[in-house]
Amino acid sequence: MLPIPLAIALSLSLVLFLILGYIGVPLWAWSLYTAGVLAVFQASIWLWIGFGIIALVLNLPLLRRSLLTVPLMQAIQTLKLLPSISETEKAAIEAGTVWVDGEFFSGAPDLKRMNSEPYPELSTESQAFLDGPVEQVCRMATDWEINRRKDLPPEVWHYLKQERFFGMMIPQEYGGLGFSNLAYSAVMVKLASRSFIHTATVGVTNSLGPAKLLLNYGTPEQKDYYLPRLAKGEEMPCFALTEPTAGSDAASITSEGIVFRGGDEKLYLLLNFRKRYITLGAIATLIGLAFKLRDPENLLGKGENVGITCALIPADTPGLVLGKRHDPMGVPFYNSPVEGQNVVVSIDQIIGGSEQAGQGWKMLMQSLAAGRGISFPASCTGIAKLVTRVTSAHAVVRRQFGLSIGRFEGVEEPLARIAGLTYLMEAARIYTCAAVDNGEKPAVVSAIAKYQFTELSRKLVNDGMDILGGSGICKGPRNLLANVYTAMPIPITVEGANILTRTLMIFGQGAIRCHPYIYQEVTALNEGDAIAFDHALWHHIGLMVRNTIRSIVLSLSRGTLAQSPVSGPTAQYYRKLAWASATFATLTDIALIAFGGSLKRQEKLTGRFADVLSWMYLGMATLRRFEAEGRNPEDLPLVHWSMQYAFAQIQLAFEGLFANLSIPILGPVLRGPILWWSRLNPIGTLPTDELGGTLAQAVEIPEGVRDRLTTNIYVPSHPDEALGRLEQAFQLSIQAEAILKTIKAAIRDGKLPPAKPEKLIDAALEAGVITAAEATLIREAESARNEAIQVDAFSLEEYQQGAQLTAWPTKELMHHA
Repeated sequence: MLPIPLAIALSLSLVLFLILGYIGVPLWAWSLYTAGVLAVFQASIWLWIGFGIIALVLNLPLLRRSLLTVPLMQAIQTLKLLPSISETEKAAIEAGTVWVDGEFFSGAPDLKRMNSEPYPELSTESQAFLDGPVEQVCRMATDWEINRRKDLPPEVWHYLKQERFFGMMIPQEYGGLGFSNLAYSAVMVKLASRSFIHTATVGVTNSLGPAKLLLNYGTPEQKDYYLPRLAKGEEMPCFALTEPTAGSDAASITSEGIVFRGGDEKLYLLLNFRKRYITLGAIATLIGLAFKLRDPENLLGKGENVGITCALIPADTPGLVLGKRHDPMGVPFYNSPVEGQNVVVSIDQIIGGSEQAGQGWKMLMQSLAAGRGISFPASCTGIAKLVTRVTSAHAVVRRQFGLSIGRFEGVEEPLARIAGLTYLMEAARIYTCAAVDNGEKPAVVSAIAKYQFTELSRKLVNDGMDILGGSGICKGPRNLLANVYTAMPIPITVEGANILTRTLMIFGQGAIRCHPYIYQEVTALNEGDAIAFDHALWHHIGLMVRNTIRSIVLSLSRGTLAQSPVSGPTAQYYRKLAWASATFATLTDIALIAFGGSLKRQEKLTGRFADVLSWMYLGMATLRRFEAEGRNPEDLPLVHWSMQYAFAQIQLAFEGLFANLSIPILGPVLRGPILWWSRLNPIGTLPTDELGGTLAQAVEIPEGVRDRLTTNIYVPSHPDEALGRLEQAFQLSIQAEAILKTIKAAIRDGKLPPAKPEKLIDAALEAGVITAAEATLIREAESARNEAIQVDAFSLEEYQQGAQLTAWPTKELMHHA
């Protein structure tokens, strides 16, 4: 046994080591600590000499660089331990800004700062637009009618143009509405709750397209001419980027433009291209085109291969081929091929003029850096809210075995998932919009939003279809989810397929862009800058030491030693976010060291890293929403469920990383004791059945949680509309439930014979158990319930011809006149 003083000394030195490592101290502080340890344990002179030499080298930058850093630079270059970055990758990495995503890569996130980020409400003007024009355009055509027509009705097109729906993001000085990203997002949420075709149509004109690029990069002349026309809908825009051989790898486009001098001595572009999957392409009057520009005679003074360029091509330009359309899943928004053969336009059609020639990739990356985080989350949140509204009502209205199906635990489980994830999605939607409105262009967060929102909405629609059962699969005017279900693969696929968004963009680019030091190291290495590399490298090593110790300490304490910016029931989740961040940052550095430049090809691993980062972000947004909305105790079950679900996903990803980081020395340790410790001491587990039941019951009650979850979507009031009919049956069923309980009590007391309460209305009335008004209410509720659960049926002739199917929604809408 050690002597007590020695044991105390060892314990104190270990505690001090953990404290210094946990908070992170500079090299000189570690040197002092080491000297103190050597003194306490009366180290030999040789240890002191060795320590002195090492401390001297490490603490004197000139010595450190010449003896350690420069040899390390040479070894890293030889072994390719850091990833090489192409020009197109560099443009993508440098696009946008690092926002709160950088906090998670630090390993010690500033949770107070993250919890203080803006979380605004809609302005009075924006809310008025939602309650007025958006409500009206939703009222003008049902989703069923739009799908049967395979287009928006002419009056809807006219109204969208009249009310400047296509110019929401264009400033008022150019005739647009000048909306914030939050206001635009809210409009998209409501439109999505009515029809996917609305969002596909309106979204392109306001997100990635000519208007956005013109606003950011256009010449004054281009802005003055095109923006007012786009705002009024006089020009219908599209943007042509994707090609048969360039999908997610958009930088590999083969479309070509050649600069030449015309007979009038002016400069022109000769364009040849073949594009596909272009939304609005078939009806566009103004095509934004991305192509590789060549200048064989160096007329622009930028060399022969100028690079990717963006230009505006009027649809009536000779050689342009339009008019065909694709059929994406039968969803009738305009999605089309766009081709051009020997198309000639002035050099002035380059967005931003000839000075912006070759800057197209940078322009696109900058626009996408923010755009992905706005339109997709809005559309998907609108879908989530619709699913919540529909399934919560259906769970009450639909009965089996004498009970509303919402009483069954098998239905409670997906219903809870729908409610919890809808709360989380709305939180992240607003959190992200606020950042973009605040001047951020968070490329990594936008990729997270695009991937996670589209995947989560697909999950929720599947859950909704399961709850609706037969009502979900029979198409017709009464069906509320089938068309959405059919459309869900589309947002999964477009603007960066989700598989590659997850594996390459979220973590592949995020690890380089958001890490505190990696990009500095790569840049310094490529430039041969030993001073910059030395500074970044040794700070990076210090960060690794700190994060490793933080990860161990927070795991042992289950996060309790981390500081939370709030007190109360949600404080535990902030502490767990600190724990998750420390572990994530540690594993990131291990993977970067182990795989170096080949890490981006380890897509199964990068996908799991992306999952951890995604769910930390979504969890933080959820906590921010709870605080911003006044810590409403009624919403606390939603927060608990969302956060527990988020940490369960993080735990699953961590286990996958521990089990599959096959690297020398550390690999067996990660797969063995660390993996088993993680399973014994998980950072999160799925929400309990009891908590899920609480959520499911909460959304089956009118107003309260249900209304807050589904705020600002389109809910028709007339019972001739499918959702209006379901809402009426839901409200009446709730009101009748208490009366039916009275009848059941009378049956138990022997006042009424055993039977279903609905069959004893007359007997209960005669026995004085219920009043005449209550009897009427039960009958109305049963009639409404029976009407709401019906599905559409067509004669063979109607089904084959489809003529009557198109007319029915119009007939229903006449009741609104």
